[in-house]
Amino acid sequence: MTPEVLYEALSKYAAALGMELNNDRSFVLDILSGLLRNEGRYGYRSCPCRLATGNRTEDLDIICPCAFRNDDVREYGSCYCGLYVSNDWNEGRIARQIVPERRKHKEILQ
Repeated sequence: MTPEVLYEALSKYAAALGMELNNDRSFVLDILSGLLRNEGRYGYRSCPCRLATGNRTEDLDIICPCAFRNDDVREYGSCYCGLYVSNDWNEGRIARQIVPERRKHKEILQ
């Protein structure tokens, strides 16, 4: 699959949910390339804006669309990586803010 084919599929998916893809197509294609690259690495499309472990069970919350997308778009108009957005965000009717990371990080023991 190419980023362009994935773009078309996710555009329809987002519209069915009342969302949109970010209107910066070049940016979106970069994110989609990262999703596809991670699918090749791990066997699943983990968010390219977060560190994946390579363990599907541990990464379930960051498989796109991530578990935080709906809350992020509802509160900020955009998901963490900026792929999924609201129409108000795309049209500039709401301020573009940095979306805080909602994922709880596990401590790494050394």
